[in-house]
Amino acid sequence: MHTVSKKSMNKNWGNAIAQPAKEFPSTQLPILSGKIPDGLRGTLYRNGPARLERGGIRMGHWFDGDGAILAVNFTDAGATGVYRYVQTVGYQQEIAAGKLLYGNYGMTAPGPIWNQWRKPLKNAANTSVLALPDKLLALWEGGKPHALDLQTLETWGEDDLGGLTEGLSYSAHDKRDPKTGEIFNFGISPGKNATLNIYKSDSTGKINQKAPYKLDGVPLVHDFVLAGQYLVFFVPPVRLNILPVLLGTSDYGDSLEWQPQLGTQILVIDRETLSLVSCGETEPWYQWHFGNGYADASGSVIVDIARYEDFQTNQYLKEVATGKTHTAAKSTFSRVHLNPQTSKVIEIQQLSDRHCEFPSVPQQNVGQFSRYTYMSGFRQGTDISQELLNAIARFDHKSQILTEADLGENRYPSEPIHVQDAQNPQQSWVVIVVYDGNSDSSEVWIFDSDRLDAEPICKLRLPSVIPHGFHGTWKGA
Repeated sequence: MHTVSKKSMNKNWGNAIAQPAKEFPSTQLPILSGKIPDGLRGTLYRNGPARLERGGIRMGHWFDGDGAILAVNFTDAGATGVYRYVQTVGYQQEIAAGKLLYGNYGMTAPGPIWNQWRKPLKNAANTSVLALPDKLLALWEGGKPHALDLQTLETWGEDDLGGLTEGLSYSAHDKRDPKTGEIFNFGISPGKNATLNIYKSDSTGKINQKAPYKLDGVPLVHDFVLAGQYLVFFVPPVRLNILPVLLGTSDYGDSLEWQPQLGTQILVIDRETLSLVSCGETEPWYQWHFGNGYADASGSVIVDIARYEDFQTNQYLKEVATGKTHTAAKSTFSRVHLNPQTSKVIEIQQLSDRHCEFPSVPQQNVGQFSRYTYMSGFRQGTDISQELLNAIARFDHKSQILTEADLGENRYPSEPIHVQDAQNPQQSWVVIVVYDGNSDSSEVWIFDSDRLDAEPICKLRLPSVIPHGFHGTWKGA
């Protein structure tokens, strides 16, 4: 009879977030196996919640942890890594006080009720990163970005990008046009009916165009898509019950209500003028993330999403912060065909029945057709109610084949980042950060993008554990 070892039965992903992460200064990373490819030159940046506890109190949701940035720089001399917390005002105040002071997405401010009104929200700077020519931005959708030094990761402070006036926030999911260098993003300003603020920036990040749109109620809009000449927003049927939040009796995350009767609202925006092309409605679903979008030869807009049937994902992500989950929240990799002139959905296809999260395409394909989409997922046979993402994959839109990298038991990869080889345009790599629950350590793994199901080309050891994070980017040398 085949016996399963006790060790492999224990899912150790919770250990990565059980303790606050330890920063480290610029450190040469030892190679554990293989070699760094000659054409891999530049810096991987990753962001995520690195501290989910202070003063013996756990934060209420995975989204609430203080952000820390990992930078891994590849040069001819090898790879160095540096890891630092973003020094937000809230983070520094809580260090000084030795306790949590603020509320956030999944928690109300500790202490007496008036704290809920005085300190309702801390900018956690923990969701994504945007690498500009002269600075790195740590992004968090509820507020302004924080600017950091590209090399040292020293925090310079909040940045208004020349256009984020009082009350305007900047989401964690910018879209950069690879041909023009233009950067598009948005932010939601709450109110009885929220305002969707859309921004267009030049390649330095400076905002040179803005457009506001009124929404119905206060929805949760996390991401959008650049598709040819359009910006497309799918507004899911999740609405904030704002009264308990204003009274301080409930936090933001628990006050979000799934209202499928509203359907999914669609806004199509012209990228040049930021004017509304069309708006419409389709069946209800929820998505955090889009893979990509483009306009095909017939003028239809094609949008790829990690699609959930409902909003159970919010409960699952809340449980992640405790180190133990029990809610199953499955998404599928799906494709929406849309008429941009009317916002009418022509067809919704399921591209894969496997769970999909953090879908992305090579940077040079953003907003246009991409043969490949990279994503995170689960190994075959995983109980997704108990586990964290434990595999990465590549979907080939030509052959419809999903190629997976199975990292083995108790190993948890970050979102895969595709990197073009600097010397050979035919060659590219996939770089991930892996938490190994067997040895309670973190590593950087480099795969040949065409051989995801083979052994990594190179593995590097990191000086300390990097907790499970959200999004990253690559900046070429």
